[in-house]
Amino acid sequence: MSLKNSRILVIDDDTDVLTAVRLLLKTEAKEVVTEKNPENIRHLLSKNEFDLILLDMNFNSTIHTGNEGIFWLKKIKEFSNSPAVVMITAYGDIDLAVRSLKEGASDFMIKPWHNEKLISTIAEALKKRNAAKVNSTAPKTSFDSIIGTQLLGNSEAMKDIFVKIEKIAPTDANVLILGENGTGKDLIAQAIQQKSLRNNKAFIKVDAGALTESLFESELFGHKKGAFTDAREDRIGRFEAADGGTIFLDEIGNISLQQQAKLLSVLQNRQVIKLGSNEPVEIDIRLICATNLPLSELANENRFRKDLIYRINTVEIVLPPLRSRKEDIHLLAQHYASLYADKYIKPKIEFDKKAIDKLQAYHFPGNVRELQYTIERAVIMADGESLQADDLIFSPIESARQMEEEKPDMNLGTVEKNTILRVIEKHNGNITKAAKELGLTRTALYRRLSKYDI
Repeated sequence: MSLKNSRILVIDDDTDVLTAVRLLLKTEAKEVVTEKNPENIRHLLSKNEFDLILLDMNFNSTIHTGNEGIFWLKKIKEFSNSPAVVMITAYGDIDLAVRSLKEGASDFMIKPWHNEKLISTIAEALKKRNAAKVNSTAPKTSFDSIIGTQLLGNSEAMKDIFVKIEKIAPTDANVLILGENGTGKDLIAQAIQQKSLRNNKAFIKVDAGALTESLFESELFGHKKGAFTDAREDRIGRFEAADGGTIFLDEIGNISLQQQAKLLSVLQNRQVIKLGSNEPVEIDIRLICATNLPLSELANENRFRKDLIYRINTVEIVLPPLRSRKEDIHLLAQHYASLYADKYIKPKIEFDKKAIDKLQAYHFPGNVRELQYTIERAVIMADGESLQADDLIFSPIESARQMEEEKPDMNLGTVEKNTILRVIEKHNGNITKAAKELGLTRTALYRRLSKYDI
């Protein structure tokens, strides 16, 4: 069914929206029917056959949950031969939109929209519906369609993330990826790049947290010859190298407030000024950032600028720790067993049931990265084609760290010393800021540093 031959129903409680869509689609579709009251959906679908419905997500009706569109979407899907549904919302709520996709919506649009985008979205939804009819199966969201077999998961949490990637990637929205160390934030960034419209352009990864104050501007923005002692030639920065493509700033939560101010200026103006130059260079980049800090810590303005958070966090993806998606452990373990059996020229390796039970029972403080190293070690040491429970030796580094966290030294002096060390580290050695957070004067903090021989 092409757009020209389609019958479209538009349901929205805003008469201006109904009028605008009707006029836009009048020459594009065979028939356009508009309806202000969603209560009439059942009657309309029982008397007419529509190919597609544009459905608002929020109505001023008797349902005041903010999820009215989801409610009516479910009712539409109860009809046999139900039409494709494209959700419309005035709120950029990506999570609610993802939920609508899981409930069977074909796509969603955010008000206000560009007319060309709305028409192309409708045409694509009709195309998907036709393909689904031909194949007798609905299209699925799969990690295989995103990034081969590197990004794995059958858990609901990972399925939600795969859907988000599919929706986010083709846009130029800035993305913030949150998650503990070892959860695979860099893989998510790569997946977004591969599914983006910039996939044939540069993908530049920067460990932002590892850049010192002196290197930050030079590495990210570039420098001119003679800008500083070792600047023997002109050099472009990472942002300029990523022009037309994507730049991935890993560990963004570890950069200082001064570095944040410089980064914010670049993102606002879409220009970089090299060290030793006054000439701005225009850049066209898609920004992806990642951090292991929770959003609550980033929201602390003593640590991170709120205006920068808003700039980098158009959409956020929160990667769950492996311990909260245990149903993925077996799948990941099999993947790594196959990978390392090929690498080390071993026969195909299977898992004994007790080995799987041992994996499922472990808490994996090091997340997927720890699982990967555990399986690699086991494959190397295995004598047969079956991994036993005894072959699985978990990371002594993670175990020691976990024991240290679980059995803290509660000696008052030790607690005070460790608190001072953490706060100083948090502020990158800035004594003034550390003293302020600890509620001490600089002099009092220096006395404690001397007391604990820090």
